[in-house]
Amino acid sequence: MSLKSLTRQFGMSLGLAVMLFTTPVSAEMLAAPSGDAILTVSGKVTVTNQGETAVLDRAMLEAMPQVSFKTKTIWTEGEIEFTGILLSDLLRRLEIENGTLKATAINDYAVDIPVADALQEPAIIAYLINGKPMSVREKGPLWIVYPYDSDKKFQAEVYYSRSIWQLDRIVVE
Repeated sequence: MSLKSLTRQFGMSLGLAVMLFTTPVSAEMLAAPSGDAILTVSGKVTVTNQGETAVLDRAMLEAMPQVSFKTKTIWTEGEIEFTGILLSDLLRRLEIENGTLKATAINDYAVDIPVADALQEPAIIAYLINGKPMSVREKGPLWIVYPYDSDKKFQAEVYYSRSIWQLDRIVVE
């Protein structure tokens, strides 16, 4: 075998190896919900379980690492304990790294949250208030909440406006 053909064969093998190791592996699948859907995430989502959408039920959210904090809000009386998942954990699980979240409530009220902010800030998608599930009447079943008392920066209109209750869907734009 000539040096030229060996070089060509080596180059093709090297090219194939580079292609195999740099081609993105398909994203991990998300299990199908076993209960009623409580949150759907669509748009630029990599990890899905129903077509191009990630559909989650309460059990799927509760299976993720839980976070709790106590804080006062401008919509409720006294200090309340909120329990849920970090919004950033959900985004990481669904491999959402950039763009804007259009978070929408049951009544179609919608807010925009930059993904960059959501990945950095301690916002949670709360599903419990004082240890109990939230009914729609109590701003549930899901509410994006910030630890307002932990830092004055969270006591600003931008964070209050992002604190959407009765959340049921997110579109990643």
